[in-house]
Amino acid sequence: MKTHESLETLRRKHDDVLNSLNISFRSADVFLSCVSTELKVMQQYAGTVCSSQNISFVKLRTIFSVFSVDVTLDPDTAQPNLILSDDGKQVRCGDIRQKLPDKPERFDTCPCVLGKEGFSSGRFYFEVQVKGKTEWDLGVARESINRKGAITLRPSDGYWTVALMNGDEYEACDGPSVSLSLRVKPQRVGVFVDYEEGLVCFYDVESSSHIYSFTAQSFTEKLYPYSSPCFNDGGKNSSPLIITPVNDNK
Repeated sequence: MKTHESLETLRRKHDDVLNSLNISFRSADVFLSCVSTELKVMQQYAGTVCSSQNISFVKLRTIFSVFSVDVTLDPDTAQPNLILSDDGKQVRCGDIRQKLPDKPERFDTCPCVLGKEGFSSGRFYFEVQVKGKTEWDLGVARESINRKGAITLRPSDGYWTVALMNGDEYEACDGPSVSLSLRVKPQRVGVFVDYEEGLVCFYDVESSSHIYSFTAQSFTEKLYPYSSPCFNDGGKNSSPLIITPVNDNK
């Protein structure tokens, strides 16, 4: 009889665990379904809603965090002047050109570097600290980009980026480039990509504001996180770009 009672107790516990798991999975499905619906609404009005207060960035960032990815910079793609941290989360430009193997995937002239992991479907989001810099470029690039010699940052050449130049001049590197009037100087930039929807959005994390969106793009190959700290300008632009965890406080 005691054995029978113990088995019944175990069965009940087993059933309780299964029920709990089923509820958790259903809740997760409902949450992701809501996220998907809200993102579709956002995408339909990316040119207007994303830049308005109708959908607050605080709310969007909560949604984006579901799709956050752990970006690590790829040293095999880094231009020889670039210095990467051991963990692959920071990059700055040095004065001395290092002697590195001239691999096909390495940028040889422009101070650029890609993330190790590429994405060919779905959505992903990452954030980069740009504090203390006078120049930088950020965004995503397709796998087949030209990495040798001079490059042009524009979608037709496989780059979807925004840039800071001369300390206070911001532009979206579209075709043609679009001058951006930002009310504050971004300290951390968020980049969100929806591959199937052809959407690349940029946000100022600390001021909770939209920077720019590339919409109705056609992606046909892997996209990689792209970063350029730009040349250090005699030390004036020596601060690193830093990949920051999305769950960090703003």
